[in-house]
Amino acid sequence: MLKYLVILLDDTATSYCCYRSEKQERRLISLEDLRAGILFAMKQNLMLQVVYPACEIPAGHREAIETIDHCKVAPAGNGCEKRADVVAFDRWSDAEAFAAAMEGKKSGKIVALRLAKAEFFACYSGLVRMLRCVERLNVVITDVETFGEQDFTAYSEALAALGMEVKKLYAQGAKPQLNILTDRLALEAMNSCNAGYESVTLAPNGKFYVCPAFYLEDEGDAVGDLSTGLDVKNRQLYGLQHAPLCRACDAYQCKRCIWLNRKTTGEVNTPSREQCIVAHLERNASAKLLRDLQSTGEYTSVKEIGELSCLDPFLNYELGITD
Repeated sequence: MLKYLVILLDDTATSYCCYRSEKQERRLISLEDLRAGILFAMKQNLMLQVVYPACEIPAGHREAIETIDHCKVAPAGNGCEKRADVVAFDRWSDAEAFAAAMEGKKSGKIVALRLAKAEFFACYSGLVRMLRCVERLNVVITDVETFGEQDFTAYSEALAALGMEVKKLYAQGAKPQLNILTDRLALEAMNSCNAGYESVTLAPNGKFYVCPAFYLEDEGDAVGDLSTGLDVKNRQLYGLQHAPLCRACDAYQCKRCIWLNRKTTGEVNTPSREQCIVAHLERNASAKLLRDLQSTGEYTSVKEIGELSCLDPFLNYELGITD
């Protein structure tokens, strides 16, 4: 069932997920298409997410957007970020400067911090400063598909260190939200992206796409337009029930990125080994954090998360082992 509509205002709109936005030339969505997209969302009773570029948006576009409840996603460094609900950072140096400027204050913002694995491993110890000043921190590693055995080990160590810092923040009375660690504590079912099934994207060319990544990779990959409506081929494959590995998994915080699935395995409903192992490492780190927090009286009503000794979901599936 469709629940969300994402509107990219421009070809240079910021990325807030693992895909890279590499287009340099501006192409602003027409005011006519923007209004039609808003009307589509209203008629379908969809929650609207508007993704901004770094450049200024014309007054007519701003006025149209304000006619409907929506979530603003904007890049760090432009005027819109002050009004944005989600602020996206592409560099740790910018995020670090933001945290320094907010020292001792709470911004109330949700921050999406997009980092390649090398940058994440170099800076993860500094994430605690971000946790102190934002409402929620979503860490997005943009090259998960390149993880090797050494990276898995390094990621496990990073999660353990971050878990200790999160525990300290709880002891100080804070309630930090860090997607790769704390989301699993509160979830009782898969909370994945569900692009193509629960959400679609309206691109600046007036056409619908499974998600922004599909549009940026290939404009010919449309799944309908504003005139003819949606036409997602084999739509059931985008849903959890048609994902054999994922529907039997309880790494509920995993985003199950549809675009990354297709990029790495050729199937939208089948994740890569790398994506799965990273999610299971997060799950195990969350299990440890949950035990630590429960020993202090937090999350006492949450069911224990059992650790897995085998992190390879493909092997688990072959052996008939479910989470």
